[in-house]
Amino acid sequence: MPKKAEQPASFETSLQQLEQIISRLESGELPLEEALNEFERGVQLARTGQQTLQQAEQRVRILLSDDKDAGLTSFTPEND
Repeated sequence: MPKKAEQPASFETSLQQLEQIISRLESGELPLEEALNEFERGVQLARTGQQTLQQAEQRVRILLSDDKDAGLTSFTPEND
């Protein structure tokens, strides 16, 4: 049986994980390799969170626009 794709964490869960990573990094008690791994994961979480916020902003702009025929489309960040 094929393995189900893992659902991405919610924005709130990702933000909480990022806050925990920041706390561990700020403690200064992690070995270098572990700190680098945590930093890498933090960067990934931050980028994913930024994309989620950009998508939400796009949806809000569309919903508030005067164009009644405007539809929601997939958002592609300009800075990738």
